[in-house]
Amino acid sequence: MPTCDDESGERNLILILGDQLSRNIASLQQADRSRDIVLMAEVAEEAGYVQHHKKKIAFLFSAMRHFALELQANGWQVRYVQLDDPENSGSLTGEIDRLRAEHPTARVVVTEPGEYRLKSALLDWAEEAGAALDMRQDSRFLCSHERFRTWAEGRKQLRMEYFYREMRRETGLLMAGGLPVGGKWNFDHENRKSAEGGLFLPRPLETRPDAITEEVLELVEARFGNHFGSLRPFWFAVTRDGALQALENFVKLALPGFGDYQDAMLEGERFLYHSVLSQYINAGLLEPLEVCRRVERAFYEGHAPLNAAEGFIRQIIGWREFVRGIYWLNMPGYTAQNFFEASRPLPGFYWTGETDMACLAAAIAQTRDEAYAHHIQRLMVTGNFAMLAGVDPREVHEWYLAVYADAYEWVEAPNVIGMSQFADGGLLGSKPYAASGNYINKMSDHCAGCIYEVKRKTGAGACPFNPLYWDFLARNADKLRENPRLRQVYRTWDRMSTGQQVKYRETARQILGRLFEE
Repeated sequence: MPTCDDESGERNLILILGDQLSRNIASLQQADRSRDIVLMAEVAEEAGYVQHHKKKIAFLFSAMRHFALELQANGWQVRYVQLDDPENSGSLTGEIDRLRAEHPTARVVVTEPGEYRLKSALLDWAEEAGAALDMRQDSRFLCSHERFRTWAEGRKQLRMEYFYREMRRETGLLMAGGLPVGGKWNFDHENRKSAEGGLFLPRPLETRPDAITEEVLELVEARFGNHFGSLRPFWFAVTRDGALQALENFVKLALPGFGDYQDAMLEGERFLYHSVLSQYINAGLLEPLEVCRRVERAFYEGHAPLNAAEGFIRQIIGWREFVRGIYWLNMPGYTAQNFFEASRPLPGFYWTGETDMACLAAAIAQTRDEAYAHHIQRLMVTGNFAMLAGVDPREVHEWYLAVYADAYEWVEAPNVIGMSQFADGGLLGSKPYAASGNYINKMSDHCAGCIYEVKRKTGAGACPFNPLYWDFLARNADKLRENPRLRQVYRTWDRMSTGQQVKYRETARQILGRLFEE
């Protein structure tokens, strides 16, 4: 990407996006505070291209307003356009045009957007307007697009584990003498304990809304009241200082138990030992590497076990960087992939939470109330069910993009299209993450209070995950039977009597019929 000659004496218009709220963002580097103008804008186009959760919109608008004030206090000239400004054009390119009308010779500087959609829109705008656009690489990430492309080139399979090891070597995180601390790269096998009631379960740090946030909450309720989700209570931090306090709260209270129970689910316990920091990292309030360094320090100080520190760091420098690489390597077109040719609509209860399946009801209610669910709820409950039921992955993708405060397409799409729905046919993951009710029963206590019987495989009262699991495998056998990780599963299916297979398929047909009124 071209680099702006900041010594030319020409004024720059620096566009800061809602997920770029960092004073270290590339577009602010080498800028002249006395000459250049920072543009930030709340626009309807970005707030409404999917039905974003009300909390997500409020979080970003409030964080943007606080960041703009922080920049002004540090000597920057900031043009901030609020959503309800009568002159608001409704789009980012419209706001750039308005500012360029006052400064027609200025060049526009922006850090590369995290979504292909917006990057393309800005590039198209610059070409049509004949404007000078300096789009800079996002230095918050460890791995550039070019580097990931080079890493991926020639590999038969792209697997996060090997990429993660390179990131460990490069950063030095949990490394000693060129080798991983503890003698192993990955302690994931220690991180699969189920949780029981009676554990001390800390909550994420809650921040009381200030006057700016209260004003934003009123705006969001007025303008986006028909969007998904509960707006209040609102407790997200909206400044870097607040996000740093949330990080410290996690490290001190939750990190020690994070590793053991990161895959667990408990009825009525929405956070367990999870950090709930991803919305702050993805919006720029926290730097990924600083978060990892803080967790590493907690391990070296004896405050957290190695499996907790390694598991957390792997999610940031391993998985987070890896899925971003997958996204940009395969866009455009990645979000349209549909390996299983699934075509059913997303069930309405994904928006209401009104379902008799206890695990789904809990995950969706939590999503509605908190704009948050942890990775197992997303992957093995809502995602698993959608895949088993044959829901169009594009609809699943758009739901996930809308309902979570940490969701941006670069991170959400690979997690949904690739990991959750296997719609990319194995580009990201080695097998579909399909599971019956047994997995949910093992990792949660949801089944104990559910009207369906997890031990019942077919017929009335059977846990829907059970017949849907085998129906999914049966109807996709031509695509999956030769997958090395599924051969044993298909041997089990083949050993079943024809009568048992028919029972599974018929029960699944009845469930899908009721669900989709086929």
